[in-house]
Amino acid sequence: MLEITGLKAGIKDMQILNGLDLAVKAGEVHGIMGPNGSGKSTLARVLAGDPTYEVLAGTVEFQGEDLLGLEPDERARRGVFLAFQYPVEVPGVTIGNFLRAASNARRDKELSALEFYGTLQDKLKELDLDSHWANRYLNEGFSGGEKKRSEILQMTVLEPELCILDETDSGLDVDALKIVSNGVNRMRSPERTILIVTHYERLLEYIQPDFCHVMLEGRIVKTEPGIELARQIDERGYDFIKQESNNHQVTAQR
Repeated sequence: MLEITGLKAGIKDMQILNGLDLAVKAGEVHGIMGPNGSGKSTLARVLAGDPTYEVLAGTVEFQGEDLLGLEPDERARRGVFLAFQYPVEVPGVTIGNFLRAASNARRDKELSALEFYGTLQDKLKELDLDSHWANRYLNEGFSGGEKKRSEILQMTVLEPELCILDETDSGLDVDALKIVSNGVNRMRSPERTILIVTHYERLLEYIQPDFCHVMLEGRIVKTEPGIELARQIDERGYDFIKQESNNHQVTAQR
């Protein structure tokens, strides 16, 4: 589904990703953790095509296609979805109209208004959201938790093949976290890949990823199956991984 090789990227005069490698199969859920400044959000934005970031080297293949050669809207049409850490407000555009336009942009044949809004109401019920959400302006006046639930609603309606969640759990209370987690778990599919960028183990406890990765200084330095690595980080912090990484570099130099 996704293969990243030697990816280097940065912003302005600062390089942030330093030769990152990652391979993800269809149907898998991967958690990506790391301290502040390790490059997690940069990776998410580079995959989505944020023009603020410059790719300096490396390749990214998505379903066998060169992802880096596509514009952001082309990536979205092919099934790449980014749930933002800080979703923006779009006054004057209702959630219903926004999602209908986005959904039809991914289809060969557009859904009628009746067909789409019927589907939207079903998705709202799944996420325990009131039907009036369809008429609210996109994220305008939303609390932090409501913005994150709005992102999960978008993901659920658009059904992308590659879902990238950039610290979606940031600022959520326990109830909102469970709703978001349930929404993500409903999206699990043999044809879909989910990348979860997070600081905390608690979201991964609800979702139970297939693999956990740790990023340091713009590279993935440790990978383990399941959630045990996230639990170790929750108990011990990142110092033990930093030490392991330093020891490995010393050994390699020798």
